[in-house]
Amino acid sequence: MTAQVHLRIARPTDRLAEIERQYIDGLGFQRLGGFADHDGFDGVMLGHPGAGYHLEFTREAGVPAGGAPSAEHLLVFYFADSAQWSDARARAEAAGWQRVPAHNPYWERNGASYADLDGYRVVLQNSASPV
Repeated sequence: MTAQVHLRIARPTDRLAEIERQYIDGLGFQRLGGFADHDGFDGVMLGHPGAGYHLEFTREAGVPAGGAPSAEHLLVFYFADSAQWSDARARAEAAGWQRVPAHNPYWERNGASYADLDGYRVVLQNSASPV
């Protein structure tokens, strides 16, 4: 693969509108696109313009998605700058994200873990990315 590859992380949800609002208000994401009744699916793409990734959340008509299968299903965002990390945490908490203890103690040392409405974990890590 080349450096020009764009990553989409996709997962289903039973609470499409609420999840969209949670990621926009709490993590500063923007709505990059969406669709309605595309072969029985509704969806939204969220991210930051120009970033090499975005998240897609989908809802299939009549099919329950359920929640996170474990506490180790994580999205990790690295903040090398402590002030940006503190701002990100404050924004998430002001938007109602609930802090949860990390299942893996590693994420507690320099991070803060939160659960989204479906129980999937988001870690805001105060360190540079290891790669």
